[in-house]
Amino acid sequence: MSKKPHILFAEDEPTLAHLIVDNLKEEGYKVTYSEDGSDVLKLFYEVNPDLVLLDIMMPKTNGYKVAKSIRNTDRQVPIIFLTAKIRTEDVVKGFEAGANDYIRKPFAMEELSIRIKALLQKEGTIPKLYEEGNEEFVIGNYSFNSQKQILIHPEKGERSLTSKESELLKLLCQHRNSLLPKTNILLKVWGDDSFFHSRSMDVFISKLRKYLKEDSNIVLLNIRGEGYKLVIG
Repeated sequence: MSKKPHILFAEDEPTLAHLIVDNLKEEGYKVTYSEDGSDVLKLFYEVNPDLVLLDIMMPKTNGYKVAKSIRNTDRQVPIIFLTAKIRTEDVVKGFEAGANDYIRKPFAMEELSIRIKALLQKEGTIPKLYEEGNEEFVIGNYSFNSQKQILIHPEKGERSLTSKESELLKLLCQHRNSLLPKTNILLKVWGDDSFFHSRSMDVFISKLRKYLKEDSNIVLLNIRGEGYKLVIG
């Protein structure tokens, strides 16, 4: 990368925080650290980070509120939650607050490293995410209206999608040309990341590949063990 990616990190447990900061710096990241949730927002506007790493339970302001405040003005910067809150409803709440990823404690530094790299593109650029208000997408030669649940090809015509197909395709479009972790998809579309729903998701991915096969410039990649990537050439 032409510059060190800058990570804004908030965690109120000193021992864990120092371990993470040291590891991130060893990997070449610039790190700004805070142990207080209320300071994170001030720092966010001061340092303009490439990624935000947030604990949820912090003094004064929790991670959910911080993420929501960031999303009010910046809908692109990736946000990862690090937390001991492991219930499904907590995870869902995290994604609803604007998180791109959610890592349960305890975790391995290798896992954190992989997930950070997945959210940071080459040359330090950021995936264009969270086009929440957009319902219409151009996918190569196709046009897709997620509200009407319709996929249209200029020669093959119109195809009606199911609600799940439409939700899944919309999420992939919002993260086009960027890796979308499986957990994110499962929590956003199915509500939990159980094995049963993971198998169901694979079936839906196969269906979308079939629907999009008329344009050879569209590839729906399975990044084994990580997630999916909608590549539009």
